[in-house]
Amino acid sequence: MGGFKKFLIRGNLVDLAVAFVVGAAFAGLVKDFATAFISPLLALFGGKPDYTKLAFKINGTAFPYGVFLTSAVSFFITAVIVYFFVVLPTSKLLERLSRGQEATERDCPQCLGSIPVKARRCQFCTSEIVPATELPA
Repeated sequence: MGGFKKFLIRGNLVDLAVAFVVGAAFAGLVKDFATAFISPLLALFGGKPDYTKLAFKINGTAFPYGVFLTSAVSFFITAVIVYFFVVLPTSKLLERLSRGQEATERDCPQCLGSIPVKARRCQFCTSEIVPATELPA
């Protein structure tokens, strides 16, 4: 029973649960944003993107491809919203915050692997190199 208790309390499981809950809330937020703002904008220009009634039949069997098409349009709209309103601003913010930080790694001149700045030997190709702290300016 003690092992199961440690498993439940272990940081990874708790982090995963928190990420899942926050992710679900964020998905709802993005969906509501698309419903409240993006879909009405699209309806102004080309009508509401609802193709669920589209289908074709082969030997009496219906293939409702419109359901997939509507989901694909919805996915695309959601992806655009997440990229332009979350990913892009976050990456710009992280870029600004990391401008003043000193580099801790550099590329090996032989194999281009990422190695620590103070390294005297590459961990990938084992080439001897001069540490960046000793290079002439």
